[in-house]
Amino acid sequence: MYYVIIKKPKTHPPEFMGFKVPKFITKKHSDNVIFEFKIDGKVVRKWINKEDILLVTKDKDFYLKTIEGFKKVQEEQQKLVTEAQNKLNETIDNFAQTMNAEFESFEEMRGNDDIPCILKDL
Repeated sequence: MYYVIIKKPKTHPPEFMGFKVPKFITKKHSDNVIFEFKIDGKVVRKWINKEDILLVTKDKDFYLKTIEGFKKVQEEQQKLVTEAQNKLNETIDNFAQTMNAEFESFEEMRGNDDIPCILKDL
């Protein structure tokens, strides 16, 4: 059995996936690796670009250790993103409140004679 870790292409933030596979096919000068699975008794082949493959190994313990390392980094980074998103949301709320207060203040003084607003004459 082979243990594989791949980068999921075109994901932001970057994601990865791990799986086990009984067989793979490739050539030295090929850009792809073909992984063969059996699903419901049928052989299914999945082509994956070599650039997207992080690991192919028979060492299950190393595979699990590597997956856990990636998961740990992913969780740590997700916490930072969540904190930053919460901070951003707080900042956006503050921005909206400040602008709304400024609008209200202006609307109160818009009726003054020194404010050239055509709306007050309509």
